Amino acid sequence: MTENELYLEFYKRFGPVNRAKKCFLYTKKGIRVTDLFQENGRAILGWGGDSAFTHLKNFLNKGITGGFICEEHSKVEKAVSVLLNSKRKVLFYPTKMEALKAGLLFSANKTSVWKPWIQNDIDWEQTDSVVLAPPLPWTDNFYILAINESIWNEKSEIQKLIPLQTKVAYPLQVGIARSIYNLIDALKTRKETDWFIYDKVITKYWQRKGPYLFPKIPQEKYDDFVLHCLDCNLLINPDYNNASIVPFGADFGVFSNLKNHPFEV
Repeated sequence: MTENELYLEFYKRFGPVNRAKKCFLYTKKGIRVTDLFQENGRAILGWGGDSAFTHLKNFLNKGITGGFICEEHSKVEKAVSVLLNSKRKVLFYPTKMEALKAGLLFSANKTSVWKPWIQNDIDWEQTDSVVLAPPLPWTDNFYILAINESIWNEKSEIQKLIPLQTKVAYPLQVGIARSIYNLIDALKTRKETDWFIYDKVITKYWQRKGPYLFPKIPQEKYDDFVLHCLDCNLLINPDYNNASIVPFGADFGVFSNLKNHPFEV
């Protein structure tokens, strides 16, 4: 099932969304839906964006909406460098595959996709090229490629070969930078005890790894399961090959409908 198909099915059941907060979507029909899709992880910190959208709004209020350079040093590069504990050159690409291809030009053996909370065995400081999705809603049309600054400088001849980058408006870059700092804070506070409390219900349908839920449902029945979850006021990832996410901070009762109306495989 595609994302557009999922949202159409959502609309058929609940009508338009008129408010979103944390992991909840509130609809015009007065129904609250628990979001386990979370824009494929971009909204993992919550739909409000915490302070990220406040920083974005402050720059918009200054009228800085053009494509010009606004500061000497990229805020996103600073934030990513803190996240990966190493100085980084940051590029933006429209797809994960294009970002990976560009990263592989600089380092074939040390290029990885970053996913928070479940890759503690990787030394990111020593990983030359890292691809990551900004932890901020409204950024679903690009990925960040973070290249170790020393590798970037050593292989200056390769810079001419990398694919054309995506242009990202500066206010949005400011919001992305703040969202990365917010994620750094969340990495210190969110832990296993915040996720396993739902296992009694979810492990029947998903294998959980940290906050991520990988389906146990047979692939040929997965679309039916997505619709069943919608009928239980749960929005899950429509793509079988991508994980849903534990609804951080939600009461256990959000899974009551699914518990009382189990999906038959």
